[in-house]
Amino acid sequence: MHNLVANPHHPSLRHSSFTTILKSLPLLAIAFAIFASAPLHAQARPPIHKVAPVYPPAAKQMGISGTVVVMATVDASGKVIKADSTSGNKILATAAIEAVQHWKFAPGAGTDTLIVSVDFTK
Repeated sequence: MHNLVANPHHPSLRHSSFTTILKSLPLLAIAFAIFASAPLHAQARPPIHKVAPVYPPAAKQMGISGTVVVMATVDASGKVIKADSTSGNKILATAAIEAVQHWKFAPGAGTDTLIVSVDFTK
């Protein structure tokens, strides 16, 4: 008698693994379709009006500069309805978020999440 668990080359075990993979393909295809359809960069819906960030005086005095990456949720009209920083200096992040909240993006079919960069140079 063959032990199927101990013999991975047994046809019944290979068929079972193959069947499991085939059954999961529709879920993977759906997940990929959702991920691929969601624009995650500003080029999908470019900004049509930008508000410059206010450079925090303390950051300027300390010589802090850099880029803050902001994830902005934009409604169909192009209005930013939510913004959060995903990377960058924490001192600069608040100013970047406040600026992006006043940006206006090109209209779209619905709500999108966009990734934008806000640069702070001395």
